[in-house]
Amino acid sequence: MTIADLCLLGTVLLILVSVMPGKIDGRRDYANANPRDPAFYTPGLRVRALGAHQNGYKALPFFAAAVLLAEMRAVPQGTLNALAIAFLLARIGYVGCYLGNRPSWRSALWALAFACNLAIFLLPAFARS
Repeated sequence: MTIADLCLLGTVLLILVSVMPGKIDGRRDYANANPRDPAFYTPGLRVRALGAHQNGYKALPFFAAAVLLAEMRAVPQGTLNALAIAFLLARIGYVGCYLGNRPSWRSALWALAFACNLAIFLLPAFARS
């Protein structure tokens, strides 16, 4: 198992953890029998946590495909690992900025994570055969 593979796992765990602050914030109002109740996700921390959570699901497929493609094409593992770590760190920062209501920083970190992901996806095109 490579570091890039572990970053895939880390990305999945980040998605799951990112919604927790909103649920903790509204623990008295949260009904596990109806976890998708839109009335629970009111403006503030709850809706920001949900937004971070949902955006994580949007970012995961491209990241997973890029990592798997790069590994199937036997790109330099060190480069792939470094980019995967950078992606995960940018996503962690993104979630922190989303929860902390820092939209400008959040957008910058989203762009950085996307750039890392794009670089991973394009690695096979620039790898020596």
